[in-house]
Formats: sequence, structure tokens, C-alpha cells
Amino acid sequence: MRSILVQGGRDAGMGVRLDTAMDLARIHGGHLTVLIDTPIDQYVTVDPYGGAILAREALEAALKQDDALAAAFGQRLARDDVPYDVAQSELPQIDALVRCGDLADLVVVSRSSGLAGDLALTGSSPVLALPDDTALKLPLGTVCIAWDGGSEAARALKAAVPLLTNARDVRVLTVASDKANGFPSTEALRYLARHGVKAELAELNCGNSVEETIANEVARVGAGLLVMGAYGHSRLREFLFGGVTRFFLDELTAPPLLIAH
Repeated sequence: MRSILVQGGRDAGMGVRLDTAMDLARIHGGHLTVLIDTPIDQYVTVDPYGGAILAREALEAALKQDDALAAAFGQRLARDDVPYDVAQSELPQIDALVRCGDLADLVVVSRSSGLAGDLALTGSSPVLALPDDTALKLPLGTVCIAWDGGSEAARALKAAVPLLTNARDVRVLTVASDKANGFPSTEALRYLARHGVKAELAELNCGNSVEETIANEVARVGAGLLVMGAYGHSRLREFLFGGVTRFFLDELTAPPLLIAH
């Protein structure tokens, strides 16, 4: 993880994102990029006749504020020992993160931003979604990997390897009610072993739902990170049934989440 992209902002989770990203950069000898975004589309309205109206004064004020924020981040990071740069964009927020993330090994966002799921589905980099008040504690203690054998789970597993090599305890979780899909859990263990990661397999009996079963085990073992695939569903299916990925992105008590699609 040599190139780490961080969602920049003034929100409550910014300190946690920055601290986590800097710790990761130190451990992996990486470079940190903080992205400040001022989406122009938020300042454009369309009149009833199809014309576009730009709120120019509001946009100029926002650009000036974000320029000041970028300078403040630069001053803050210059005092540390991590190579960095501060990037600025005027694209919609997801588009800006996806574009910058194409040349990043990891994108760090806050779970409260609501960006993590869409970013994992549309971007090419794994996403680390953090609670506003909980940084990723390094080196990691217990890590849980939700495994159903699918391609998404496999990509998340591969993306997590740099974090797993120094973890104290790695557990691959499967739920008995899951239908066979793709690679068996033993293949996940073999893959990790080839990278020097010793992992334990935990086969869980399904309780009320797959997501609650995984959540209960994650809480029981006190995992500091949950790794899982990001699965996309139609809006109707999400509304009616929810989804495992969405459950953990919305679950306030869940640990930091590493997801990939």
C-alpha cells in the first residue's frame, strides 16, 4: 500500500481518516494524497426552460474556503515524516475519488459519508471505511474476513494482504447457509498461507440472517477490521431485503471495514 488516497474535508471523521492513512503510509513506506473536492455541480441549477444558472458568488466563496483548507492540510502534513501531496478537484465527489483512486492502492473514507459503497462498486481500488471516532489500530489484532467464495470476496482478500501480514489473529468466516459459490474457504486459507499469513477458519451456523451471524462473531472476537466483498444490488432489492455490505456500512458498532468489488 504505497499510494494512499484520503477523502479530505472538515467533517468529524477527518482526524481519524488522516491519522489512519498516515500510520499506514509510515508502516508501508507509502505516499499520502489528501483530496479536497469542490463540486461545481452543487452550485448549478436548471431553470424551467432548461437553462443553467451558476451561483457564482457562492462557488467562488466555496473555492476560496477549500483553497484555504488545502493549504492548512499542507502545513499540517509538512510537519510529519510522511511524503504527501494535496490534490483538488471540481468534479462530483464520487467521480473525483474514483478518478484519483485509479492510481491509488487504497482509498480511505468515513463510513458516515455514505460514499464507501458506491466508491467500491464504481472505483478500481479497495476502500477502507472508518467510523468517525475509531482509527484503524496498527499493527492489527484480530481481523475477520467474510468469505462466500465469490469474486468480490477474493478481491477484498487480496487487497487486505498487506494489512494481514502483521496481524495477530486472522479468521476466515463462512456462514453455513451460504450457497456454494466459487472458491471454497480452504482456497482462501491456502492463498493467505502463500503470503505468510496464518489464518483460522470459522464455519458459523446461520442465525436470523447472514449479516447478523457475521456481526455477532466479529463482536465476539473483538475484531479490529472486517474484510469483505462489496456486492451491488438493484435499488428495489436493497429497499426490500437490504444486503450484507449495506448492513455493515450502516452498522454503527461495526469495526473499520475494508471492501472491494
